[in-house]
Amino acid sequence: MSNPEAPRENLARTAYQQLKQDIIESHFGPGEKLLMSGLKTRYGLGVSPLREALSQLVSERLVTAESQRGFRVSPMSVAELQDIYDARAQLEGLIVELAMTRGDDLWEAGVVAAHHALAKVTQLNSVEDQLDQWDGRHQAFHEAVAAGCNSPQLLVVRRTLMDQAARYRYLWLKRTVFSEQALADKQQEHQALLQAILARQPKAAAMMREHLQSPVPIITQVLAEQGIS
Repeated sequence: MSNPEAPRENLARTAYQQLKQDIIESHFGPGEKLLMSGLKTRYGLGVSPLREALSQLVSERLVTAESQRGFRVSPMSVAELQDIYDARAQLEGLIVELAMTRGDDLWEAGVVAAHHALAKVTQLNSVEDQLDQWDGRHQAFHEAVAAGCNSPQLLVVRRTLMDQAARYRYLWLKRTVFSEQALADKQQEHQALLQAILARQPKAAAMMREHLQSPVPIITQVLAEQGIS
């Protein structure tokens, strides 16, 4: 028998994915009111799946619910940026330490393969393609490293922080991915990280924390340009 709830769940998932991506990419700015009429027109979806999507995004702190007044995109601030990135860096340092202790040969092979794929990103047909491919492979490399910690609970927290950082990361990506010098610098950082992690060097955790904090000055500058303090 077919499941009548499946189409509804699919519509809610579609609404969630599209709306989340639009918020991350600043199609809806910080503090902007999310009018249901506009969302219905933009996504071609009904009220029910859109409300489910908005409720999920509220739980992820990308959207705020206003009593009897609908929804708004959550604000952004330098203080939040610094807090999120500090938390990510501290957690990732711990995860790297655990991964170097617990990771086996298959983990090493996965890290090496993910790094190789990242290093192979070249100029593509469009800037959007390049951004998407580099970011996808960049995240895959860090996920391959993190997988070695063998802690599902830590990885859930890691994913939550990644979601919190997504809007800020996108600002950094747009400034970085299309700069040859910035990409070259990142390639050197990733190569150094790879070597330290595979050699199980204690300094790898500190290197990872520094690596994850490096976007903060760039993002702070972008926020300042947008009048966000």
